[in-house]
Amino acid sequence: MSTRTHDGMPPADPVPLHRLALPPPQAPPFTIGSFDTFGPDSRAGYPHRHSFYEIVYVTAGSGGHVIDLVRRPLRPPHLCVLLPGQVHYWDRVSGLRGVLMLFTDDFLLARPADRQLLRALGERSWLHLPPGAGGSDAAGLGALIRAMEREFTDRADGCASVLAAYLHILLVHALRLPGAAPRPDAATGRAAGVSRQFGLLLTETAGAAEWSVGAYAARLGVSVGYLNEAVKRTTGRTPGELVRAARTLEAKRLLTGSDLGVGQVARRVGFSDPAYFCRFFRREAGVSPGEFRRTADGNHHVHRTESIDPHGPPP
Repeated sequence: MSTRTHDGMPPADPVPLHRLALPPPQAPPFTIGSFDTFGPDSRAGYPHRHSFYEIVYVTAGSGGHVIDLVRRPLRPPHLCVLLPGQVHYWDRVSGLRGVLMLFTDDFLLARPADRQLLRALGERSWLHLPPGAGGSDAAGLGALIRAMEREFTDRADGCASVLAAYLHILLVHALRLPGAAPRPDAATGRAAGVSRQFGLLLTETAGAAEWSVGAYAARLGVSVGYLNEAVKRTTGRTPGELVRAARTLEAKRLLTGSDLGVGQVARRVGFSDPAYFCRFFRREAGVSPGEFRRTADGNHHVHRTESIDPHGPPP
């Protein structure tokens, strides 16, 4: 079965969209295994995005991994965190091995704060781990992931809660690594909470037709003035600046990961006038949409929606 994910994802995504298909009964909405477990699409060499979270622990391989237009060379061990909506593909990889952890937003219901930790890691995406003995990592994240594999395979009573606890520990330890994104601000109070919710909402609504600060304020139940004050105080940037950055990133994703024309891309990111979109994009990216598409290290493929269907015994 295909699990339900964020409503903000467009129903007909022009970038190939992989959904998570789990054998019934779906308990919990989580799966883990090797690249071979999930088949060829786990090594997809074409731009695509997911409707689910993915954590990849890479233990071997050469080549590169392109995430939101940035290519990371493979020098295992690595830990990679992909958020729903991010566009990625594996670039000319060979000997790719490791463990993949796939889960939907439903898996985070018991620990909603973990969405903020995932977002912080997703902004960095790619962490090189200090190597340890036998191809493992000195940080011990590999051992933790292997423990999660065993827990998932055994399916003992309380499996879902144990896996959720392991995931939380993994995220906290990953954020302690040198070079990882700073741990999300633990400040309390209404303003801090509104700012965090705005950041999550902005991440989750990639590709949404509505990009105005007023629309986000309405969804959060606050005034535009209060949203501006809260976000500026906690991030140093205005909501408008963050919305423009997210809008530009989504346009770049569509220009390099789909065959949409510039006018179609403009409409997907909320511009009814393609000429105005071109001026906006040039101001934000420094080049026109056409120039960006021609020079970007993009890879255009037939559009399709895939289901990642893990093989193995059902829960």
